[in-house]
Amino acid sequence: MAPPMSAREPQAGRPLTGRTVLVCLIAFFGVVFTANFFLVRAAVTSFGGVETESSYKAGLAFKAEAEAAAAQAARHWQVDAHVEPGRVEVAARDASGRPLADVDLAATLRHPTDRRFDVTLDPVVIGAGKWRASDAVTAGQWELVIELSRDGERLFRSTNRVVIR
Repeated sequence: MAPPMSAREPQAGRPLTGRTVLVCLIAFFGVVFTANFFLVRAAVTSFGGVETESSYKAGLAFKAEAEAAAAQAARHWQVDAHVEPGRVEVAARDASGRPLADVDLAATLRHPTDRRFDVTLDPVVIGAGKWRASDAVTAGQWELVIELSRDGERLFRSTNRVVIR
């Protein structure tokens, strides 16, 4: 019959020394730091969704942007866009309904989460106050940014979320 549990002798083995504990701690934290290094590196190199390069500079430009928005609202321009796969059409009219023929159009499709997928469109004038861009516009959610300018001065800016099917 086996002796009771309390009467058993501990098994002889390697004693736990300070050196063993130190090696285990160093190995544990080495694995943690190595994993963190690779995970942080993967996160930083794969994230392309930075909205603003410098929030300080964006804050300084806020007053000018607010004044430009007020001036834009006072013009009462009507700008319409039609977006479909492979084509973007923009029409612009002034407050009295006349086509805006003396302005330049810049249009961009921005990806909402990754700037690396942004597409700068190349619009062509198809009539007075009308433009068409026949670029590689793919399906998905985008932000259509329309800017109208005259002599290098931006007079109108619009950013709208569009879904291309």
